[in-house]
Amino acid sequence: MTTQLPLKKVLLTGASGFIGRHCLPILRDAGYEVHALSRSGGETVQGVRWHKADLFDEGVPDRLLAEVQPTHLLHLAWYAEPGRYWTATENFQCVKASLALLQAFAAQGGQRVVMAGTCAEYNWDYGWCSEGVTPLVPATVYGVCKNSLQSMLAAYSREYGLSSAWGRVFFLYGSYEHPSRLVSSVIRSLLIGEPALCSSGEQVRDFLHVEDVASAFIALLDSEVQGPVNIASGEPVKIKDVVNKISLKLGRPELLKLGSRAVPVGDPPVILADVRRLNDELSWNPTIPLEDGLDRAIRWWRCNSL
Repeated sequence: MTTQLPLKKVLLTGASGFIGRHCLPILRDAGYEVHALSRSGGETVQGVRWHKADLFDEGVPDRLLAEVQPTHLLHLAWYAEPGRYWTATENFQCVKASLALLQAFAAQGGQRVVMAGTCAEYNWDYGWCSEGVTPLVPATVYGVCKNSLQSMLAAYSREYGLSSAWGRVFFLYGSYEHPSRLVSSVIRSLLIGEPALCSSGEQVRDFLHVEDVASAFIALLDSEVQGPVNIASGEPVKIKDVVNKISLKLGRPELLKLGSRAVPVGDPPVILADVRRLNDELSWNPTIPLEDGLDRAIRWWRCNSL
């Protein structure tokens, strides 16, 4: 007589987004029945059922959760238009919609929820960002709203016995990245033979390939780890070293113009993650080193640029 394993059914929000689309095959291969939510639908992925809806619309969370009744919720959906999301009023709508989603998930008997946070929740004056150590003093509307939702998720989970975790994302890159972001913008400029205008690039950052980010989120979802967990490489690298690597890989170092743009006011010199919870408690480590990740990004943009 065989014992049937309990069904794991996940609802993934933001499923057609930068991180979400990379989560779909990993969730499927991990044995989940995958339900993907997007405003516009998404590409056909074997074993994935799409739900086209807008979480901002009144009543959508209740109707959707009643229909799907997931055991797990991976909530990645958020307003993320580059250049606007730092101060956009849509951040407050995202908090409201996320709370409605959380309450509907719990009402349907959901067991485990993971939501996406950001390194912008930390006080960047410290440079090194460690869960439970570095003060949470966000300097932007985006960071404030994310951090507020994290606090509410923790309180709600304690009050109602829900298993939950919060993945704080640092600096990611890879296929399907918005073309105006750092790595993608440099690659695209050099591919078409245009100058890539950058700051001095002395700032130290913590980069992680988007496929590794997705993998870490599923590892977190599939665990019993509670609370905030940094999702990053833990490896410091200067921005100028990243863009120099790209220019050399594309054979166009003369088009890279370091120092042609001013460093943004208040831009911190160092933002680096403490990844001990990720490595030790989740037993998770990156599988895509920076060199390989940049090669993958370049290959993707060669096929999808212009």
